[in-house]
Amino acid sequence: MKIIKDSVHDHIQVDGVARDLLDTPALQRLRNIRQLGTVSLVYPSANHTRFEHSLGVYHLAGEALEHLGVEGARAERVRAAAILHDVGHGPFSHNLESLTHRRTGRYHDDVHELLADGAVGDVLRDHDLEPATVADLVAGDGRFGQLVSGELDVDRMDYLVRDAHHTGVPYGTIDHGRLVRELAFADGELVLAEGNVQTAESLLVARALMNPTVYSHSVARISKAMLRRAGERLLEEPSADVDASTLQRMDDHDLIVALRSCESTAELSRRLDQRDLFKRAVWAEIDDVPGGIIEADHESIREFEREIADRASVAPAHVVLDVPNRPSMTESTTRVMVNGDIRRLGQQSPLVEALRAAQYSQWRLGVYSPPVLRDRVGRAAVDVLGLSIDGALVSEVRDGLDATLDQFVD
Repeated sequence: MKIIKDSVHDHIQVDGVARDLLDTPALQRLRNIRQLGTVSLVYPSANHTRFEHSLGVYHLAGEALEHLGVEGARAERVRAAAILHDVGHGPFSHNLESLTHRRTGRYHDDVHELLADGAVGDVLRDHDLEPATVADLVAGDGRFGQLVSGELDVDRMDYLVRDAHHTGVPYGTIDHGRLVRELAFADGELVLAEGNVQTAESLLVARALMNPTVYSHSVARISKAMLRRAGERLLEEPSADVDASTLQRMDDHDLIVALRSCESTAELSRRLDQRDLFKRAVWAEIDDVPGGIIEADHESIREFEREIADRASVAPAHVVLDVPNRPSMTESTTRVMVNGDIRRLGQQSPLVEALRAAQYSQWRLGVYSPPVLRDRVGRAAVDVLGLSIDGALVSEVRDGLDATLDQFVD
């Protein structure tokens, strides 16, 4: 048994299969992957790692299993999946996942190959656990996979509290103790027990508030987009000898070294190192953006960037088009017991529609460029993308009028 002091959960007791997994290279690699990627460029204290988050998820999974009365080999499988749930992450966490997925077809929770081989596979088999079964739980499959990856998963419960703690913002505070205590299974579905609509709402509100102030802060989005562009160039550079599978297994330090060492990525790397970031040339609301732009695939977006650069007479490398997915709120499907019936939170809570409207109003398309070029690039982008001009060009928005919260925390 090992006792580990944690900044969020105080003391975490690690034993059984998790104790033996703790020192495997796959898990130790997570010490060098920041939980929030480039968010530390906004909140300097946001340097917590996937390793400590994995310990937190393991801890909460253990509490949930104890509350649900799950023991023996079934519980060990869930504990193993909880502590291993992030071993498939690439450098800077989610920041490069779309890039590597296009080339490998794998997201971070597709870990079947990773768990089957090497030290992790050996440890699991030594504890009579089948790696494929644990990998299925990581992907959220089956009754108990919902605990690891689902609307009420312990992953979400840990990262909201941990991210709020390390950024210093108050918005991610949730009563994870009550959430864990109120979990129950009904007809094979993980639900919150009777009388917990407000408990479910607290999870929804925390996520809704953390998104604009932390996860989708404008500076975090700009730096993430620049990092993605640098990663793409690295993969396209023959002399770098890096493919997507290799990139997925790097940690943050590996990637930084690779970007600094490659001629085609050195300038973007310097900008990220020195926080000499591109600025918003366009910041457009969803109603100002044609639907075809929002639904565009990666190649179409790159073509739009080339057209904008050509129209503005600037180098293509000086234009980055950042188009988020349409707003979604998966937490609204959280299931709660109401008068003996299983109901989705979206059917029960009037808060859901209000938060959906807020999320819709916070959505922004971004076009980024070096500061000295942003006026030219912004006007070219409005023409090429067919944007409604009102509120799109950053240079034409006066601070303090119709401002969103993220404008005050950079």
